[in-house]
Amino acid sequence: MSLLNNARTPLPRGFIPVMLTPFRESGAIDTPGLAHLTDFYLESGAAGLFANCLSSEMYELTDSERLSVTRQVVSQVAGRVPVVATGTLGGSMEQQTDFVRRIYDTGVQAVIVITSQLVMPDESDAVFLDRMHQLMDLTGAIPLGLYECPVPYKRLINSTILADLLSTGRLIYHKDTSLDADEVARRLRVAEGYEFGLYDAYMVNAVSSLRAGAAGLSCIQGNHFPELIVWLCRHYDDPSRWEQAARVQQFLTDCMALVHTAYPIIAKYSLQKRGLPISLHTRRTVDPFTPSVRNDMDALLSKVERLYEELGIESVQPQLFPL
Repeated sequence: MSLLNNARTPLPRGFIPVMLTPFRESGAIDTPGLAHLTDFYLESGAAGLFANCLSSEMYELTDSERLSVTRQVVSQVAGRVPVVATGTLGGSMEQQTDFVRRIYDTGVQAVIVITSQLVMPDESDAVFLDRMHQLMDLTGAIPLGLYECPVPYKRLINSTILADLLSTGRLIYHKDTSLDADEVARRLRVAEGYEFGLYDAYMVNAVSSLRAGAAGLSCIQGNHFPELIVWLCRHYDDPSRWEQAARVQQFLTDCMALVHTAYPIIAKYSLQKRGLPISLHTRRTVDPFTPSVRNDMDALLSKVERLYEELGIESVQPQLFPL
């Protein structure tokens, strides 16, 4: 278990990628590809890594694969940045708390709770809070995070719920998918004084969330152009860069629909174009990656290159860190 794993310390500010899982064309996990991808995130400037998440196709992995992927990432990172990973993927409370403990034993700094895995859609916030406290009671002092994952359904938590859970001292991470700048601001207000970071996934509100006090960003755009997300996390509030930050914000807003199309295939295509040796294979059923979508993505990546030149961003080349 890593040294990071033994202390309930806050996650660093910045970009925490939601990691992809590379597969071979046979459908097996591509462990060398995952190693290349892990190094790529780090070289791009990631402040931490979120393994075994929705972008990782966590619902299409077996428990043993979820554990092996997370263990590989933690081992390869070797304490350079913290790693978090999902621990609740359905089943009884006993099954979910057992897997929380197992995923924590891989060496992650915090285990992420999928908010929609503890209660049914028609169950109340009071039931959700009761289940969260049960889970906390059954998992000792393991640091936790929350993720309003859209699968199996999106379960948003309001600032009142967040305040209740923060008072336990167990929460250090929240991947926010509220898509609501005002709600983000409310959550950040109740989080003041806690060793806790909110990382927004919704890039339309990236700059406003960061300026409101968000610790960083945790978004799928980082699987297309991670250096740009890192740049924004570093320069969003630099007065000399406000005009540039506004252009980056507009760019992220304009490409929102495209980068979600046929995801995660389209993200793997973007990384292939960068030179990463990974296939486009996915276990998930997604919209087809048509020639039209490919052409649109090629055009977007050309825009990204020009934006990098304008901002003085150096594009990471995979061959800089051979295995």
